[in-house]
Amino acid sequence: MDKNKLGALLILVTPGIIELIKDKRGLSYDSAAETLYNSRLYALLEDHETGLWRLSAHTLYSLLDEELTTGKITFPEEQ
Repeated sequence: MDKNKLGALLILVTPGIIELIKDKRGLSYDSAAETLYNSRLYALLEDHETGLWRLSAHTLYSLLDEELTTGKITFPEEQ
């Protein structure tokens, strides 16, 4: 997948993750976006090879929550 397609997918999924961060952590939109964009998860999400771009916003939020809580990310098993 080229970078343009991956970028388009990220544009579609990131608002959902930001909304979940807002709702579940009680943050403003800007703080929620900053939390996501500064996370290790987002860096991994930008890497096509990880395949994280295939996951739903809810699953990605769960991974982010784990990162913020424990400092670790446990990748889901492939189905």
